Amino acid sequence: MDHPIHIIGGGLAGSEAAWQIAQTGHPVALHEMRPTVGTDAHQTDGLAELVCSNSFRSDDWESNAVGLLHEEMRRCGSLILAQGDANKVPAGGALAVDRDGFSEDVTRALAGHPLVMIERGEIAGLPPADWDSVIVATGPLTSPALAGAIQELTGEAELSFFDAIAPIVYRDSIDFDQAWFQSRYDKPGPGGTGKDYINCPLDRDQYEAFIAALLEAPKTEFKEWERETPYFEGCLPIEVMAERGPETLRYGPMKPVGLTNPHREERPHAVVQLRQDNALGTLYNIVGFQTKLKYGEQKRIFQMIPGLQNAEFARLGGIHRNTFLNSPKLLDPELRLKAQPRLRFAGQVTGVEGYVESAAIGLLAGRFAVAERRGQPVRPPPRTTALGALLGHITGGAEAETFQPMNVNFGLFPEPEGVRRGRRGKADRKRAYALRALADLDGWLGKPAATAAE
Repeated sequence: MDHPIHIIGGGLAGSEAAWQIAQTGHPVALHEMRPTVGTDAHQTDGLAELVCSNSFRSDDWESNAVGLLHEEMRRCGSLILAQGDANKVPAGGALAVDRDGFSEDVTRALAGHPLVMIERGEIAGLPPADWDSVIVATGPLTSPALAGAIQELTGEAELSFFDAIAPIVYRDSIDFDQAWFQSRYDKPGPGGTGKDYINCPLDRDQYEAFIAALLEAPKTEFKEWERETPYFEGCLPIEVMAERGPETLRYGPMKPVGLTNPHREERPHAVVQLRQDNALGTLYNIVGFQTKLKYGEQKRIFQMIPGLQNAEFARLGGIHRNTFLNSPKLLDPELRLKAQPRLRFAGQVTGVEGYVESAAIGLLAGRFAVAERRGQPVRPPPRTTALGALLGHITGGAEAETFQPMNVNFGLFPEPEGVRRGRRGKADRKRAYALRALADLDGWLGKPAATAAE
């Protein structure tokens, strides 16, 4: 009982799993290879470092599946959500965080927990045989040695895709004679006022010139072994979206709906939005502008955007290869590897997409590992909950032959009964999903049922 449960990987999933285990009174050893071994995407040695966006997306539990997942995780005592709430920055209806403060607080909480031991260094290959309970939460940047060992163990080639990073701009380099603050439809969110985004407008000619520049600019060259790796549809590089048609971006991250340019009292043809990236409000990331453009081209092309003509960049965009398992084929309902059940997997390596989803699977893996170690039955959350729907999808609900990374969404839930279909009933249906989920989650947790966020 005193032997620690080992966790490999100190990202969001590994950090959440470690917290869940330690909070039950069981020791945990958290292994993080940084700074001994770096990655192509991380910049610090902090736990739960956010390498892409700083947004946890919508915080609206009544009408959005990821907002519902937020609320479920809060009720489960999530460290990631607690520190996300403590480090929130204005972002309309989304929960976005000061990335440095968030990572520092997660690291501080785990380092200060008496039952958490943090060990730095790479686990090269499969973990030692005497580690009888291991959670592999190495994320999309699993080290080649460990990925190769898992591949050999399962007899499966890992699936991979590319994930791209959006650039970050210094606020004081933005021209507010052209840009302005506003959330879409003036909607406030956690820590926000309804004026949470910086908006840079483009007219038709400016938009068309921007698209032409994206298409013509030189891109990052892929290595031979990377060329057949697909992109994840939820995180496409902006130039790949532009290749799909001249209007694609105007109906995606550059859509102008819900925004009015106060300098001209009109809706622009297209809009580039920037979201606060740190608590001081000195850094803003360009929303949806993940890219594989070469660095020099990024500066040239992004400075074509009105308001960003003199932009100074704290970080330019980039691209890295992500790795995930064919989880419906390889994992059992308790997240254990069928070929070697002492190994559990958690986080993005399981084929969930998004910070919150990754942390959610870490939360479940930690709880499952403790229950198993104590000889208690492992009870997955109900499929009617966001946690249960996401778990069910990756451990059998998805087709193994076509499995791709997935964000949480209401399409993964069983439909509630007696709710109207069609557009008029859409809001009622989502609220019915959410109310049922929270009631069922409280039952799973052994708490009195509640119908509103507490």
